[in-house]
Amino acid sequence: MGDKKKILVIEDDKDIRRTLQLQLETEGFDVITSGDGKDGLHKAKTAGPNLVILDLRLPELPGEAVCHELRREEKYATLPVIMLTAKNTDADWVRGVVTGANYYMTKPFNINELMSVIRLILKHEQE
Repeated sequence: MGDKKKILVIEDDKDIRRTLQLQLETEGFDVITSGDGKDGLHKAKTAGPNLVILDLRLPELPGEAVCHELRREEKYATLPVIMLTAKNTDADWVRGVVTGANYYMTKPFNINELMSVIRLILKHEQE
């Protein structure tokens, strides 16, 4: 059981957070959740996730700041981050990538596509 991958979901929408948690657990992942950026950043640094799913619009600390903070520290600089957000303009996409996200997905999202991206990123991390 020690080889289960751990995913941190930082999302302020309770319904989306719960849906993601249930789907990820069904797929065999350990899931940690957070409803705001400050708590999410703390969990990213203390819970040892293998991947973070991060909303941009968060209370306490916006998603861009969470990602930027993680990228500033060598220990978390390569932690995979998937931005999951309702912000879907080209400028938002560029901002997500510039802050260091590995992937940018807009809401509403396709859960199967998200699962494929997660598997691909985690597979790449193992190589």
